[in-house]
Amino acid sequence: MTLVIGLTGGIASGKSTVSHMIKEQGIRVVDADVIAKEVVAPGKPALHQIVETFGEDVLLPSGELNRERLGTIIFSDEQKRQQLNGIVHPEVRKEMLKQRDEGIDHGEAFVVLDIPLLFESKLEGLVDRILVVYTTPELQLSRLMKRNDLSEEDALKRMHAQQSLEDKCQKADHVIDNTKELACTRKQLQNILNEWEHTDK
Repeated sequence: MTLVIGLTGGIASGKSTVSHMIKEQGIRVVDADVIAKEVVAPGKPALHQIVETFGEDVLLPSGELNRERLGTIIFSDEQKRQQLNGIVHPEVRKEMLKQRDEGIDHGEAFVVLDIPLLFESKLEGLVDRILVVYTTPELQLSRLMKRNDLSEEDALKRMHAQQSLEDKCQKADHVIDNTKELACTRKQLQNILNEWEHTDK
């Protein structure tokens, strides 16, 4: 039996770090962000819909999506963010399910769905267990400002566009505390995987 794990967290909480640790163990990780980029590639129906909705301004001269421009539009307008999600999410979900089912068909012990907006997109039903990567709001803010070269105001906007990490932790089956050194994060992950491997669903 394959256990399908939903991996989530908050922006700059360290979810990608944990995702990478899981991949290192040879576990299949279905990454929603990677798929979201693939479904808006030039020539894909989703990109055509985005241009129809938001205008030619969201394209780079190469014909690819100008993510920075689109990000500026949607992070300051809830309605526009919902419009974008309505275009991209169904395509992402379809591809995620395809990859998840491949893992199940192969009889893999775990398949991990790496979904940043698992709760916000109400995708809990796609997984058996939920693992949340937690850090403090202060660490989250400083990491995000540094990583994306954002002002405090812009970083806070992006954080507030998501459910708080505290809320997500309450809904999780397990939480990884990513406020300490990486070795500590890795140990927590290993303990959780060991526990789940020996527990019937």
